[in-house]
Amino acid sequence: MSLSAPGPETRVYSPAELNREVRVHLEAGFPRLWIAGEISNLARPPSGHLYFSIKDERAQIRCALFRRSAAGLGFRPENGMQVLARGRLGLYEPRGDYQLIADGMLEAGAGALARAFEALKKKLEAEGLFDQARKKELPRWPERISVVTSPSGAAIRDILHVLARRWPRALVRIYPSQVQGEQAPAELIRALNAADLHGFGDVILLARGGGSLEDLWAFNDEALARAIADCQTPVISGVGHETDFTIADFVADLRAPTPTAAAVAATPDGPALAIELERQRQRFGRAMEQAMEQRAQRLDHISGRLLQQHPERRLAELLHRQDELSRRLGHAMQRLAHDRQQRFKGLHARLLAGHPRRQLQEFDQRLQTAHERMIRAVNQSMEQRRHRFSALVRALNGVSPLGVLQRGYALVRTPDEKLLTEKSEFEKGKNINILMDGFEVDAEIAGAPREVSLK
Repeated sequence: MSLSAPGPETRVYSPAELNREVRVHLEAGFPRLWIAGEISNLARPPSGHLYFSIKDERAQIRCALFRRSAAGLGFRPENGMQVLARGRLGLYEPRGDYQLIADGMLEAGAGALARAFEALKKKLEAEGLFDQARKKELPRWPERISVVTSPSGAAIRDILHVLARRWPRALVRIYPSQVQGEQAPAELIRALNAADLHGFGDVILLARGGGSLEDLWAFNDEALARAIADCQTPVISGVGHETDFTIADFVADLRAPTPTAAAVAATPDGPALAIELERQRQRFGRAMEQAMEQRAQRLDHISGRLLQQHPERRLAELLHRQDELSRRLGHAMQRLAHDRQQRFKGLHARLLAGHPRRQLQEFDQRLQTAHERMIRAVNQSMEQRRHRFSALVRALNGVSPLGVLQRGYALVRTPDEKLLTEKSEFEKGKNINILMDGFEVDAEIAGAPREVSLK
């Protein structure tokens, strides 16, 4: 069978063109995937990249792990080690070799964790916990920020440093929790629920520094994922390094690649806002100068027209009009400048009013005022009670039997000091005691009692 040359309608590939086409189809046809096997032919050139093969009993595939991804590994790869690698297929065009461009790798011991991670991810994704529609909008100007993390880790120091630099007016409350170990998921849920229930923060930062898959496993807990989804407060996750992904990242309202990035995502850039404010002030100044130049040009034009009017009376009227316009222009410029200056002062005052030091001073002043008011109220109450007590004493003295005795009256009693008030108690020959003002007399009833009319 003879072979004829291809016609003009037939495309003839060069090796480079064919390799390029194959690379495009290969990369498009295979999304990111995992491959498990044994490392062999490992090479570590000075560039920091890793080149190796992953093989099983029947085949092998070449792999490349570039320096940035290799630096984030939690272990040192060696020949013969069983690993689980993640990446995308690609083709090295100069040689026509296809390979796996890896962006992460786990030891075989972590393979079960990775599979559990993927299974939970698919389950929660199917339930809609990752849907963008259910994610809450972050506050633009947060006044208070809650942070759920370890109080002793590097992550909290980085977060507090960024918040103090970018948005110092925000109040921060730390909800401490373990971030690694068997107790970590339960503590994270407790701290997260407390932060959401208290309602202190406008946004919650859930953060932890980098580590291996095992170190970050607490953030792949299903109960924690559901607690994040149930939060009424927006949640930003900042767990691990940029290449680390956890279930918490997918459920949170925003995933930040690091704890520092989470603090950045939660706050506006205060220094940049100050620069923008200064830029606007300068822009206003330039606008004012331009407006004054335009008014001055108009004034010059009006003056020229006045000079062209010959009638003296008309000239005088126009001169008066010119003075009036100049005065109104000056007042208008002053009012405009004053209004803009007041607006600038207001914005500046609002910025200063939000400073924590200013708020502490205001709280201290309010506490001092309340203390003084309390002292005055106590003194006034004591004085009122003192006057009332004196009045009661005087009233009591007015009705006291001893006071009646001072007016010449007497109390008649039995020898055992029982008062005699009834007619039947007065019997002839009965011994009695008469109590006067300052003295008493013992006596005997000489006769029976007689009726007396006091009318």
